[in-house]
Amino acid sequence: MFISVFDVFKIGVGPSSSHTMGPMVAAGRFLELLRNAPFTAYGLRGSLHGSLAFTGVGHHTDRATILGLAGFTPAEFDAVRAAEVMAEIEATGRINPPGLPQMDFSPKQDLKFDYGPNLPGHANGMILMATDKQGDVILQETYYSIGGGFVLTADELSHGADKDEGAPVPYPFKSAVEMLEMAAASGKTIAQMKRANELTRRSHAEVDRGLDGLWQVMDNCINRGLETEGILPGGLNVRRRAPGIYQALMAERGMNLTAPHTINDWMSTYAMAVNEENAAGGQVVTAPTNGAAGVLPATIRYWLDHVPGATRTKIPEFLLTAAAIGGLVKFNASISGAEAGCQAEVGSASAMAAAGLCAVMGGTTEQIENAAEIALEHHLGMTCDPVKGLVQVPCIERNGLGSIKAVSAASLALRGDGKHLVPLDACIETMRQTGHDMSEKYKETSLGGLAVNIPNC
Repeated sequence: MFISVFDVFKIGVGPSSSHTMGPMVAAGRFLELLRNAPFTAYGLRGSLHGSLAFTGVGHHTDRATILGLAGFTPAEFDAVRAAEVMAEIEATGRINPPGLPQMDFSPKQDLKFDYGPNLPGHANGMILMATDKQGDVILQETYYSIGGGFVLTADELSHGADKDEGAPVPYPFKSAVEMLEMAAASGKTIAQMKRANELTRRSHAEVDRGLDGLWQVMDNCINRGLETEGILPGGLNVRRRAPGIYQALMAERGMNLTAPHTINDWMSTYAMAVNEENAAGGQVVTAPTNGAAGVLPATIRYWLDHVPGATRTKIPEFLLTAAAIGGLVKFNASISGAEAGCQAEVGSASAMAAAGLCAVMGGTTEQIENAAEIALEHHLGMTCDPVKGLVQVPCIERNGLGSIKAVSAASLALRGDGKHLVPLDACIETMRQTGHDMSEKYKETSLGGLAVNIPNC
């Protein structure tokens, strides 16, 4: 089984990988389908289903879909140009996809939020259509945004593309047990096996350059979040807190009476900085999703800034190890909040961060697996109930706590010898089962939990 580190970690735009990035990617795929069609389309339509409908407004799903149809991509998103294009589309009722003729498209009339039953493949479903001069549908495709910015057509999903093991790689582990066995047999670390797999797709230089670029975007996101003040968009009037807390922590540095638990505030602040940027629609890295994007960067930043002996040269080892764990979770369970609740997002992120930290702090393969299991186990059952459908409450603080749990899990694992009762594979399977059994109202629909028990304005 091979899921690339550059698929687990993708540079994109907030506030959601599944509800913003995914629909934008799906729209881009539909444009490519249309470019290869033997006929000319005169109009575009679409419908959003399941969680994409219920929390689509708060996640800017409609806007992301429209911009995707206008040719925008998550990795190269230009916010200023996007605002200009949206204004043009709304004013003219016309859209100009690259490489295609101008077509009719009225955002309010041609993109529907369907609050009926979910489409059969996944909770995040959408249908895109092209029409002729008379308005009849001449091309239609169903897409599913399955979490972390991954998108599949209905046909791909029905044929198991989400479980496709890909072309052969040297270390094709698809379970933690296989990962441990291959590490023991080869004498390689998890990161070394993951790198060897990556090298079947890219050169050494491309892998190194890509990993460095991922951390640069993560670190820049933290720094922007620590400096930018104000109120987050969406109507909840949530104030950015990371800059104020960071300034207070900096002022306290060096004081003899600082409480030891203050280190938790540092971790939370780094994570909150990322997720406040995400909530504002800024550039982030899926890790493995946007809603959980702060956990792993915060853990790395904590390690770099506060742990003696930490060095930037080990960041690739951290990311590769974390990606290996993220791949196992995605392949065997889910990283989608709409499919399995927040245990699949922040829980997965915490497990990945715990494994990465344990690795760079000298943990054995068995200790790394233990660290991931501890972190994931203590997120089991966590619901996804964003207030007003926004990736703000409880998401922003939750990333801080996910980072704290990751560090605690790595520390506990390093204090042991790697032997433990609950295997990571059992924990991942438990998460999958729990997500399957979880009520839909707790899976990114904003129909239960905090979303209905506190004011939405």
